[in-house]
Amino acid sequence: MQTKTYAGISEEFSKLETSKIVLIPVPYDGTSTWQKGADKGPEAFLHASENMELYDIETETEVYQQGVFLADTVTVNSSPEAMVDAVHQATKKYIKKNKFVTVFGGEHSVSIGTVRAFNEMYPSLTVLQLDAHADLRKEYQGSACNHACAMYEASQNTNLIQVGIRSMDVIEKTVMDQEKTYFAHEMALEDTWVDTAIDQMTENVFITIDLDVFDPSILPSTGTPEPGGMLWYETLDFLKQVFEEKNVVGFDIVELCPNKIDKSSDFLAAKLYYKMLSYKFQNEDIAEEYDNAFEATINKNNNTKFQDEDAY
Repeated sequence: MQTKTYAGISEEFSKLETSKIVLIPVPYDGTSTWQKGADKGPEAFLHASENMELYDIETETEVYQQGVFLADTVTVNSSPEAMVDAVHQATKKYIKKNKFVTVFGGEHSVSIGTVRAFNEMYPSLTVLQLDAHADLRKEYQGSACNHACAMYEASQNTNLIQVGIRSMDVIEKTVMDQEKTYFAHEMALEDTWVDTAIDQMTENVFITIDLDVFDPSILPSTGTPEPGGMLWYETLDFLKQVFEEKNVVGFDIVELCPNKIDKSSDFLAAKLYYKMLSYKFQNEDIAEEYDNAFEATINKNNNTKFQDEDAY
């Protein structure tokens, strides 16, 4: 039986030893408080990825050729604390193997574990959160690992920058750094926020994307959709600039709550993931293409030289 791979890529590009990228699925939905189904998100994302073209027009690359290893699914059906610990350990294991580690959830509490791992491994870490919700509660419904608490630990231990926020509880204002929070209603009126947010980032950046940051008109399949969200190209433009100007060390994507009838949200999530990889490795693709072209030119010149010598 053939081993399942990310996007159906061949074994050549899916081995751990030779892959630069690791993808960890975490199908967890233990603390969500409205629509359930985020635990089905990773499977829907992977299925959509198998039906996606692997050539990226914008970057003119096929980033899967950098190698994408699909790690074992992190499955924890007990407490949210146990899930966070398992995600933390799995993420840190692959960072130590010098891989570009990505995680696909699951609800946003998954990110407590990923952020914890990256913060332990990278100095002066910025966490860039794209989200409709602040997620800054210290505890919710008896747990500090609730999805409503996803960014509290990051707010205390990292340089947290929040983008797209349009829903929060008043208590979260006591934790929030409003100079590093970009509210959706303000973003809609002017675009200077992009450069300001990037200027606030340290060199090492971890990105966490809750898919409800997008407007429900383009991504309805999420647990808590909020009106007034970000659109596709403005989001990509921002992310591309972050990848160009900072060292993005990894990312996670969470809160896809798939709909059996409408698959457009699944596909957006798949394209977003692949786009982010394309931005990350675009320059490496170009460098490799240059090296290959240079090597081919040298070989051609050498062959021509030998042929000319044979003629004498």
